[in-house]
Amino acid sequence: MSSVQLIDQALLTATIERARASARQRTNHNFHQGPLDNPHRFLNAWIRGTYAAPHRHKAPPKAESFIVLHGQVAVFLFDDLGTVTARHVLGTELLGIDLAPGVWHTLAPLSEVAVCFEVKPGPYDVATDKEFAPWAPAEGSPEAPAYLARLIADMPV
Repeated sequence: MSSVQLIDQALLTATIERARASARQRTNHNFHQGPLDNPHRFLNAWIRGTYAAPHRHKAPPKAESFIVLHGQVAVFLFDDLGTVTARHVLGTELLGIDLAPGVWHTLAPLSEVAVCFEVKPGPYDVATDKEFAPWAPAEGSPEAPAYLARLIADMPV
């Protein structure tokens, strides 16, 4: 990888097109070299309808930041029982959010496509990166689309 990577419209467009082609309807463009790097810095492109199961980064504790570069994204924060404690729309007056370690959260694109710049500590280990919420459907489950639709339907106008 180059020692300098520019973030321009062409990169956003290419990342969005990769997200459209992905079965998950989202994808990352990593700026970090690999899973052992610290911090991890990447673009996260989302296509409307993609579902990321609510999760937290508690063990090991990791903070996480999102800044919207394109489109609008809903951020949902939850308590330990799965009750939504806050809803925010990023990409309007709010451009981003910084979450402390251990905060239950998920994001969902509100626009047709959205791209966030995301930063969180490395290293990445699939076994410990996320603790998925036991009260929410898993990604790919039959219940996931309806759960996501309910979250979005409850967004303030």
